[in-house]
Amino acid sequence: MRAALGERFSAAVVRVEHRGRVAFERAYGRMRDAAAAPPCAVDTRFDLASLTKVFVATVALDDAGDAIPPLDGSLLELVPEWHGTAHAPITLRRILAHDAGFRSGADYRTLLDRDVEAFALLEPLAAPPGTQVLYSDLGFIALGAMLARGARRGLAAHAEARLHAWGAGSIGYNPPAAERVAIPATETEAWRGTVQGTVHDEKAHLLGGVAGHAGLFGDARDVALLAEWYLAALGGRSTPLEVARARDSVREQAADPVLRRGLGWALKTRDDNSCGVLMSPQSFGHTGFTGTSLWADPVRDCSVTLLTNAVHYGRTDLRALRAAVADAAVCALDAAR
Repeated sequence: MRAALGERFSAAVVRVEHRGRVAFERAYGRMRDAAAAPPCAVDTRFDLASLTKVFVATVALDDAGDAIPPLDGSLLELVPEWHGTAHAPITLRRILAHDAGFRSGADYRTLLDRDVEAFALLEPLAAPPGTQVLYSDLGFIALGAMLARGARRGLAAHAEARLHAWGAGSIGYNPPAAERVAIPATETEAWRGTVQGTVHDEKAHLLGGVAGHAGLFGDARDVALLAEWYLAALGGRSTPLEVARARDSVREQAADPVLRRGLGWALKTRDDNSCGVLMSPQSFGHTGFTGTSLWADPVRDCSVTLLTNAVHYGRTDLRALRAAVADAAVCALDAAR
């Protein structure tokens, strides 16, 4: 992490937990690439990017069978626009497993004068539901719309209320303007200038900062707490989640040669996955485009949270650093046993 500071990110936090307790936590760097920028702290909130998907998936799993249809139930009552279309067979399980057939995404420049939510719901599918894993922002934008419809209130209010009640108080959309200077800057780009404290993802930005695929901000403690809710279900500790459903979520729901899918979660499939070589084949996790990642190993009952603002230095692959951090954490935990 020290070697990558100032080259791959300006700010970062690493948090390692073992059996639900902190084993290591450290902050690195400053909020932006400037000597006068405020320092990063362990409770600094980061733009979580696609880690949002797992938080939103967790809320959806809790809603399933109540505010929204069950995992394998029809969604047509909630999304009547799908009657008579290729979308009609889509279920919540297929959306969460990324094999509902939604296209991966869309160039934001083609969406500037579009209703992005309607686009996600109605854009023609890339594959028949249940036939192919296609990691999809559009599917989770659609999911966010469904959650809001089912709850009869905005996605932000619904998701934040649930997550805060479960103890993840730092997790939320659209940080207040006064707090943005204390959030690491992401990318400087032609459209919006330097992005700091507002969502980096362009489609989420067009949706007002609130979406099912991106938009949440939060600190390392609460990102690690997300993994703990599932590890606790596997390990017999207290969790706010329905235990059987949580356990099902980290089992294979859709096969893929590169990265298998659970419900919201990615599952370790190969040693070149971003969780590194040493985490067990049962490991589950997710990454975020801004430079965030979370991986959990149920065999060791541990999790590794890495939050960075890697896009501050360009859109380069962070997989090697993520894997190195995960391998170092596992080595340290194994040596301490």
